[in-house]
Amino acid sequence: MYYKRIYSEKIRELCQFFPVLILTGARQSGKTTMLQRLFPQYNYVSLDLPSLAEQAEQNPEEFFNQYKEPLIIDEVQYAPGLFRHLKNRIDQNRHKMGSYILTGSQKFTLMKEVSESLAGRSVIIELENLSFREITDKVLLEKIITRGQYPELWRQQEMPALPFISSYLATYLERDVRQILNVGSLRDFERFLRVLAPRSGQILNKSEVARDTGISVKAAGDWLNVLEASNQISLLEPWFQNFSKRVIKSPKFYFCDSGLLCFLLGIKETDISSSPFKGQIWETFVFSELRKIGRTITAAPAFWFYRDSSGREVDFFIDTGGKLTLIECKWTENPDKKDTRMIEEIKKEIEKSTSSYQAGKSYVISRTSHDFSITPEIKAIGIGSVPEMMADL
Repeated sequence: MYYKRIYSEKIRELCQFFPVLILTGARQSGKTTMLQRLFPQYNYVSLDLPSLAEQAEQNPEEFFNQYKEPLIIDEVQYAPGLFRHLKNRIDQNRHKMGSYILTGSQKFTLMKEVSESLAGRSVIIELENLSFREITDKVLLEKIITRGQYPELWRQQEMPALPFISSYLATYLERDVRQILNVGSLRDFERFLRVLAPRSGQILNKSEVARDTGISVKAAGDWLNVLEASNQISLLEPWFQNFSKRVIKSPKFYFCDSGLLCFLLGIKETDISSSPFKGQIWETFVFSELRKIGRTITAAPAFWFYRDSSGREVDFFIDTGGKLTLIECKWTENPDKKDTRMIEEIKKEIEKSTSSYQAGKSYVISRTSHDFSITPEIKAIGIGSVPEMMADL
């Protein structure tokens, strides 16, 4: 079964305006499947095969003579030397659009090569796993959260999730971690992931993570960079305006897929409602939905969190042209006025401040089955209503 991706129209559109489109995303996020569906007329080659990566790196002229444009080049990070030759080929016919589509699962490697060789010639899109709406609103929410949203798990719904994610993690450690970073022990890196899991959705404290893993703070920072480079975690920066009291300067971090997070925490579908981590898992899941929808919007919004020195926190700020949407995440099915207290406090601070920013609409995203107004200014919505909320910003 193939799931039509919410990114499809944006990708088709951008290919009309850039010679090169670059699609990044974690392994198994569905990059190749989606592109081959969208562009069946394109030739295709994957550099996941070492012999082809070596040919592309060592003999690019022969490679391009063999694989003609329009061309999809999968896992292009394995041949970084290819980029400067690609630049020369594009410049021979600078106004021919959509000639090449490149994919990669290590975005920092790609960004470096793109900035050096393809600046002004390419556009970059980041693909994440399936969204809630792409899967279906008929599947139990708890199942989607704990199973995760890797497309292959939903293409084969009879496939058990635990063996898939266990295999995924082993492959990720062997391929991406070993290539990006010379980790002395992959067992240490896996322990590092398990130390991080209970902290998803929290302020990132590298010193604590390093201490609990038994590594240096520098190693913890390097390993976090690896996770971000390979699209396994996402960092969320704190809001930078001081409305009342000093704001926190450290980012929060989230696992990109709630299924991987639940696997690392040892949580199954039947366990999640009683888990002490359910609030963090829900916030992680909601943030992934916000990112996915946000990337399909032409003017992609900026996401932040707010926390001041008094510990007052709002899970998400969305900045759209100076208007701030405030969002809290609550696991409950029936959010009420007590769940809006922090939003209301921070909105008052924004209104009293001299900042040019204004507080806009506010939401509590919960497991409610129907949307309703908690107060005249704050609405409770379910996860299925996130696309409409984002469209209304």
